[in-house]
Amino acid sequence: MTLPAEHFVNTDTEPASDLDTDLDAERAHLAESRAALRRMRERAEALFSTGGNVAGDSYTAETLGRTLARRVAELADDPDTPLFFGRLDFGAGPQAEDHAGHRYHVGRRHVTDEDGEPMVLDWRAPVSRSFYRASARDPQGLAVRRRFGFSAGLLTSFEDEHLDRGEELGTTSRILTAEIERPRVGPMRDIVATIQPEQDELVRADLDVSICVQGAPGTGKTAVGLHRAAYLLYLHRERLRRSGVLVVGPNRAFLSYISAVLPALGEVEVEQATVDDLLAGVTVRAQDTPAAATVKHDARMAAVLAAALDAHIGTNTEPMTVPDGSYRWRIGAEVLRRLVEDVRAEALPYGTARERIRARVVSLLQRQSEARRGDSPSDGWLRRMGKAKPVTDFLDQVWPAVTPEGLVAQILTDPPPGILTDDERDRLRWPTPPRSLKSAKWTAADLVLIDEAAGLIERRPSFGHVVVDEAQDLSAMQARAIARRSEHGSITLLGDLAQGTAPWAAADWKETLRHLGKPDAEVVPLTVGFRVPAAVVTFANRLLPALAVDVPAARSLRHDGGLTIDAVTDLDAATVAEVRSALTHDGSVGVIAADTAVAGVHAALTSAGIDTATADEVESAARVTVVPASVVKGLEYDHVVVVEPAAIVAAEPRGLHRLYVVLTRAVSRLAVLHTEPLPAPLTSAT
Repeated sequence: MTLPAEHFVNTDTEPASDLDTDLDAERAHLAESRAALRRMRERAEALFSTGGNVAGDSYTAETLGRTLARRVAELADDPDTPLFFGRLDFGAGPQAEDHAGHRYHVGRRHVTDEDGEPMVLDWRAPVSRSFYRASARDPQGLAVRRRFGFSAGLLTSFEDEHLDRGEELGTTSRILTAEIERPRVGPMRDIVATIQPEQDELVRADLDVSICVQGAPGTGKTAVGLHRAAYLLYLHRERLRRSGVLVVGPNRAFLSYISAVLPALGEVEVEQATVDDLLAGVTVRAQDTPAAATVKHDARMAAVLAAALDAHIGTNTEPMTVPDGSYRWRIGAEVLRRLVEDVRAEALPYGTARERIRARVVSLLQRQSEARRGDSPSDGWLRRMGKAKPVTDFLDQVWPAVTPEGLVAQILTDPPPGILTDDERDRLRWPTPPRSLKSAKWTAADLVLIDEAAGLIERRPSFGHVVVDEAQDLSAMQARAIARRSEHGSITLLGDLAQGTAPWAAADWKETLRHLGKPDAEVVPLTVGFRVPAAVVTFANRLLPALAVDVPAARSLRHDGGLTIDAVTDLDAATVAEVRSALTHDGSVGVIAADTAVAGVHAALTSAGIDTATADEVESAARVTVVPASVVKGLEYDHVVVVEPAAIVAAEPRGLHRLYVVLTRAVSRLAVLHTEPLPAPLTSAT
């Protein structure tokens, strides 16, 4: 049921009334809450400044200092960001349980008064769930749900839904709609005030649960992943502080774009990285052919590396004699053989197994020494035996030391037969092997091989939770690299198969999840868009039949957007004119072109006196960003100008997928400019 107009209050348009008094009271509560938050921060700052004086030792002082510094950062207040965005008034019925008759303001963080009583509840608190989940059909004990409207941090309006009377606004909420459609410039904002019930269910999934979100454009999948990270940090603070939370994005521009979301929610200790950041270890100084890169990213390379490493393991046919002063300790060949086979059966990482063999050999020597001498040898004796030449010679014979770079260089110099075809082996092979590992010219694709080799040799630390965005472009080997970093944690996988642009882009989430080590993760579709207007979504959906992926078409609840498609004779002049027109509206402007055309577009706009930024300059004051099509994935702009779709499609083998990404970056208006004919899928439905 739509609420009557008097439930929406705006002091700029409404006459003075009791509702104005109510609005004044809410503004007073906001001011008092900000003052309380300031006091909380001042107390944290005071503790930080004196923490070193109360700590008992340097280690304790350092730990306390880090904790207090983090607390100070978490309590930062942005005056332009609402401290609360909703209010819950619980009724007296049994559904309200312990909250009967209570009123709570819901916001981005917990704020208490000087007596410790809550003034604002964190949106992640259990009771706050009702703000997102309650409905007229299921009020969950709520009598009234109130939403607040803000402008530049000032509380301007509110809407009430009397759920106990069956009143519910849903998508007709003016405040909710205004917040979703609010123009943006700069980094991505949080959506904590507008989370929808189906999104909230994913956000509040248990820590031990891995999920895959197949999200159509504009459905908020990125925001879901980031808010889930914030929720899990709230619920499992100490556990995740020890193991860490990692957010993996497709490129640095994307990470810059999302960088403000978690800090706005009070979470300042989440690691963000691209896949290449995770793999960094050697300097990339060469480039593969596309064919060679495709082979290196193939899942079979894991088997190639494992087999090559396994081939290093030898057998021993000689007994071992270790001199020890006037003593000689002897271990028989059969005992040594069984020792190696036992360790091999344990399936440990290669480097760990090598040290396990050393330790067991020393243990055998120790038993002989204790039996002969009658006492336990010292730690120094144990270390000396572990480094004795007969012991190290034996290790080098049966389990020689191997480095990740050395193992990869071995297979690139002479790719082993049996797993790859002869043609694939030829693509891998170095034309001229380097004289040494230091002189090797590694490629970006070699990094995934080196990381795989490193994982075979030593076990990597595992994060408690990993969020992977734009995951449809992960190769099998990249997925395995992430799997090694989430072996003992859970994953939130985010992506859209229709937006896969890499040569190895996924066609089925189950295969990607298998490589990530989470084959049982549930795949959850999000198809209802709140950000991209219906006209834009409908136009972009024309491409879906040509993309050869089985995904449901997106649909949008927004009918306010604009779409123009213009055939022009002068692209530069038309682009300048379109950007000038876009600048008459609020919000950001993204000009997207094929990578090779970006420089020309940038020059045309600059010559026309239009200030522009690049995609990684999220703090730039310029409202216009010129973006290569290859890096626009995950970004959003209020007004998007797409320059020459045919050139974007022609630039790469999966060009239609790239164009689908490009067309769905607009959250208010989309303008398509072209001199060449539009790609056929876009015109077939006209």
